[in-house]
Amino acid sequence: MQCNVDRKLLGLILFFSEHGKTIKSGFLKARNKAGTKNIYGEEQMALDKWADEVLINGLKKTRSVRYIATEEQSDIIEINDPENEYGVVIDPLDGSSLIDVNLAVGTIVGIYPGHVLEPGEKMIAAMYILYGPLTTLTLTTGNGVHDFVMDENGVFFLTAKDIKIPDGRIYAPGALRKDYLPAHARFIESLENEGYKLRFSGSFVADMHQILHKGGIFTYPGSKGKEKGKLRLLFEANPMGKIITDAGGGISNGKIDILSIKPDAIDNITPIYAGGKKEIELIEKIMRKN
Repeated sequence: MQCNVDRKLLGLILFFSEHGKTIKSGFLKARNKAGTKNIYGEEQMALDKWADEVLINGLKKTRSVRYIATEEQSDIIEINDPENEYGVVIDPLDGSSLIDVNLAVGTIVGIYPGHVLEPGEKMIAAMYILYGPLTTLTLTTGNGVHDFVMDENGVFFLTAKDIKIPDGRIYAPGALRKDYLPAHARFIESLENEGYKLRFSGSFVADMHQILHKGGIFTYPGSKGKEKGKLRLLFEANPMGKIITDAGGGISNGKIDILSIKPDAIDNITPIYAGGKKEIELIEKIMRKN
């Protein structure tokens, strides 16, 4: 992999690319549930915990960051005497419940210059690794969004440079239709009237990768009984939001840019609308009228 970025930041990016290979190698191992729950009350898969340990232990060994926050941990981990002041937010294995049916899953990472409880707009880099038919790495360091594909020797090579989200008509909607709130229901109806096609796998990484390359919108809204949404501000919304924004798109909670929100805890959740700017403008227009 080649990136024109600061040497220390590049080293951290390479750390995640190398450990992504390790995580993928674990898919043939434990695929059962771990019998524990994460900070969101969700039952953890054994692979979730294993992938989390792989990344945390590796970061502790390299001392390449000061702060580590992951979806599987209840507190921020602070490394003593680190070599860098970076903070990282990690979803070690997004979509892990789909592994047993062989659907695509991924690892999501956001990198901050310091503490992680800052608005997403302060991130200096974001990336995800998608474990599908190909293992791909999508990365931004603020100078364009780029795709890398892992070859048969385990080396990532550049396959798409300076990706821009196209004007497409795909929508990937989370939550149950019966629980849609009125403004969101009108938004979905508008998309369907315009001929948008539904494409939703249940893996945030995979669905966003499709939106990035084909256009349209991913949404997991606030819904009846879950008005604050479901997806994680730190571990899912912010890193993916930086990527999609740097590709010319946008991310919103339906009212404002998610990247402008300062989190007050690592377990903050949010409604998400991520994709093309025209779709983001539409939902915010509808929400303002609500």
